[in-house]
Amino acid sequence: MTVHFVGAGPGAADLITLRAVSLLSTADVVLYPGTYIDAEVLSHCREDAQRVDTQDLDLDRITATMVEAHVAGRDVVRLTSGDPSLYSALHEQTRRLDAAEVPWDVTPGVPAYAAAAAVVGRELTVPLLTQTVVLTRTQARSTAMPERESLAAYAATGATLVLHLAITRTRTLMTELVPFYGAHCPVAVVSRASQPQELVLRGTVGTIADLVEEAGLRQAAVILVGPALAPGTEHADAESYLYSPARVARKERLR
Repeated sequence: MTVHFVGAGPGAADLITLRAVSLLSTADVVLYPGTYIDAEVLSHCREDAQRVDTQDLDLDRITATMVEAHVAGRDVVRLTSGDPSLYSALHEQTRRLDAAEVPWDVTPGVPAYAAAAAVVGRELTVPLLTQTVVLTRTQARSTAMPERESLAAYAATGATLVLHLAITRTRTLMTELVPFYGAHCPVAVVSRASQPQELVLRGTVGTIADLVEEAGLRQAAVILVGPALAPGTEHADAESYLYSPARVARKERLR
């Protein structure tokens, strides 16, 4: 049997892939992160499927559950919040499964940052303004960050920043970003995007910390920072060459 790592998306039951629905509907065992996904996602599971909330389990116990199911001839879905390619512990879990000779595969999901951008209605790469998105996190009571991956190093590029697992350090982080983006740079915080408890806070580098603290946000939130988040009317001249009249005319001349 196979362990299927499946991206559960940002939380909404209808924001997962058709493949994810198919796998959930046939799985014998479903492991899921109860802290981050909406319970409605589990409505795609079989009624008799074994459901295991992993929020209080360590990796060894999670892996043991998957291995035990495999040995018993049961198909397993390991749900991850968002997409398995980001902060999902995929590396640690698959390494353990390889050692136990358990086959596995990966089904992508809608990442949290994409859902957050959709909620605020902004493209994160605006022509002539920024063409780069940095997905990163910060360290507090968590795994150490590589020294070369400092927030300042990324901020110096002026790219759109997407900060994961950072909501409890919002004030400190905004202080670090002021020299690079300025106090008036737009910021959006999206908590539990697409879920019933969804909350959107819009502010600036200088004001967003107050809004986050007033809202009492402690987890399951993404912070978006950068000039691309400003209203579209502020970037009226920032248009892509791909769709420009000049490019279309050039193509016509070359035919």
